[in-house]
Amino acid sequence: MEKVKIAILGFGNVGTGVWKILHENKKEIMKRSNYEIEVAKILVKDINKKRDIEVDPGILTDNIDDIINDESIKIVVELIGGSSEAKDYMIRAMKAKKHIVTANKLVIANCSKELFKIADAENILFYYEASVAGGIPIIREINESLTANRIEQIVGIINGTTNYILSKMTLDGSSFDEALKEAQDKGYAEADPTSDVDGYDAVYKLAIMSSLAFGTEVNHDCIYREGIRNISAVDIEYAKKFGYTIKLLAIAKEIDNKLELRVHPTLIPSTHPMANVNDVYNSIMIKGNAVGELMLYGKGAGDLPTGSAVVGDIISILRNNTKPVDLTETACVVEFKEVKKARENESEFYIRLDFKDKAGVLGDTANIFGENNVSIVSITQDVERGDHSSLAFITHKSEEKNIRNSLNKIIQLDSVNNVESIIRIESFN
Repeated sequence: MEKVKIAILGFGNVGTGVWKILHENKKEIMKRSNYEIEVAKILVKDINKKRDIEVDPGILTDNIDDIINDESIKIVVELIGGSSEAKDYMIRAMKAKKHIVTANKLVIANCSKELFKIADAENILFYYEASVAGGIPIIREINESLTANRIEQIVGIINGTTNYILSKMTLDGSSFDEALKEAQDKGYAEADPTSDVDGYDAVYKLAIMSSLAFGTEVNHDCIYREGIRNISAVDIEYAKKFGYTIKLLAIAKEIDNKLELRVHPTLIPSTHPMANVNDVYNSIMIKGNAVGELMLYGKGAGDLPTGSAVVGDIISILRNNTKPVDLTETACVVEFKEVKKARENESEFYIRLDFKDKAGVLGDTANIFGENNVSIVSITQDVERGDHSSLAFITHKSEEKNIRNSLNKIIQLDSVNNVESIIRIESFN
């Protein structure tokens, strides 16, 4: 059986997961790929660092040139993360005629055009399944299984850290800070959790999926983003009263040849399957005009789930039976599609006000909503707390600009102290 040599750049969580899978599933991989895969080099920062798994020290290197200049290495697996260094290493590897597998969503979301043009020029295969949802094969689903469909929408829980935090807040009554600390203690969240809790991670992933699904180039800067830092226990309890659960959703829809792209906390019906996706699990619902709705579920992060996607891409390169769609103008972009401004989007909304306990506040608020073409479905008032109370509304589907215009006027009422929360609702209708 022919042997192929690969190199792994980075030997952290995902890198060790790839190593474990290649060794534990060696027979199955050989049978399915018709190759014996040998890890010839692993790029690390510290060769002498103690590691949890045994690795031949002879294959460890802290010099990228040892990999780039080794003509026997045919595939480079980039798992160092970040942007600048990872991009540079991948470009050098491609120019040295080495195929690429990466889990780097940041590089794919920011630099895909440049990277894929180089891959095309060098006749190199470039795979990136693990860049979006760990072990969930969403890239392959869009590229292969759904190519006969016009994709109408994608809705997903695609960040395990925020889903863990919101699950702890919802199921255990933890505060945001308590749930975040627990996530950090378990290794689910970084010391600096900004990318996760503020929605950047989900935005990068949504940009990749949207570019593929809608046949256009999506710049992640065009995606509306809102994180979960402002979600409170009060909002979670109100959501339960109304029959909803709060999740951080990534949403992409094509409506009248315009794209609606957003990442934000969302109330979803507690009866919907996605409401029961908890802990660090991910779920993606994709709707095609022919197939209807499909829902994928699995671990979106971790050494083995992400490692599984990486090894799957290595095997795809060895089989060489499907060249991945690459996000470049020549390969994937069918036409330019405008991304709608956030103010143009339509949603149902949950709105919570803090107001002084005065007569007429409900009537005044309802009048302002009505004047701005916002109709109310349901209202719940909290128990009075001294001289003030909370008032929570669920609206019918409304344009966001009408909601904003209403709230700009409502906050000026003497009886209203503050607009505490505005959270969109996804009913999956």
